[in-house]
Amino acid sequence: MRADSGNGERMISGKGADEGAGVIDVWNIDTFDNELRGDLDAHADLIRDYMITSRRQSREHEASDHRMPYPENPHAGDFLALNEHITQMMEARTIRAWHYTRMTDAEIDTLRLKGIYPSSLDNIRSRFDAQVVAGAFSQEVADRLFADSPYQSDHLNARSGMFWMTSRPVDIEDGGVAMFLESWGGEAAHFSQEDEAIQDLLKQIGRPRVLEIAMPLSYSRRSSFAAEAVLATYGRTLGCQPDKQAFDLYSQQPLSPAHILAVHSEGEPNFSAMARCYPVGFADLNLSPGGEE
Repeated sequence: MRADSGNGERMISGKGADEGAGVIDVWNIDTFDNELRGDLDAHADLIRDYMITSRRQSREHEASDHRMPYPENPHAGDFLALNEHITQMMEARTIRAWHYTRMTDAEIDTLRLKGIYPSSLDNIRSRFDAQVVAGAFSQEVADRLFADSPYQSDHLNARSGMFWMTSRPVDIEDGGVAMFLESWGGEAAHFSQEDEAIQDLLKQIGRPRVLEIAMPLSYSRRSSFAAEAVLATYGRTLGCQPDKQAFDLYSQQPLSPAHILAVHSEGEPNFSAMARCYPVGFADLNLSPGGEE
């Protein structure tokens, strides 16, 4: 698979069951490898019958007085088994994922050289100290940011050891990602920062970026979400109207430079076209990360 970042091209081969299988877009059936597509094709009737029945039952329930119990889909058992099978298949695959952030040019250079590491207090402290060396702010500000960071609280347990992404590209003007593009340092720096002067300072550091990443699902615990998205994408090719699945995912392992497909920076064509006309073939489903239509 090729990804053109505007700063050159990088090629990467994902972890598929077929030799040479590439990175999968869970929203684009044309990227599904032969084994995955073959299993979906073999169960096309089941997928169609389940999704059509599910949508009809949902509409009937909404139109009812809600006194009757929700009807059971007769295809649910077989569809659940298929979902579990596709989940196991996705565990061995790599999908394209997206991370919205604000970083300096020096940080991007380091990213390309060393890759991406999950969040930790040590990583956060190092980022703050690096900006002191770079002259972006004083040691006093760095100490204040570290002391005020939500990672000093229970938030650390929910985010430590994780690097978060979304399964679909999101428009840069979407409220769900705008905050990450506006302020440097991510959640670790600005989420709990109440000092307005520091808030303004963080908005002056770096540039908005979108990282395009080849994410092995074996590094995460989101294979079941990926399976649901793949089944929904396939269902739409059969004329069904399932919920349009998008989900957040995270890596619990470092991602090497080879996993970084592209870095899209403010001022570059693909950055402003994100989720509109880039990537090619993406249909804007008016989704926020983790949301549905």
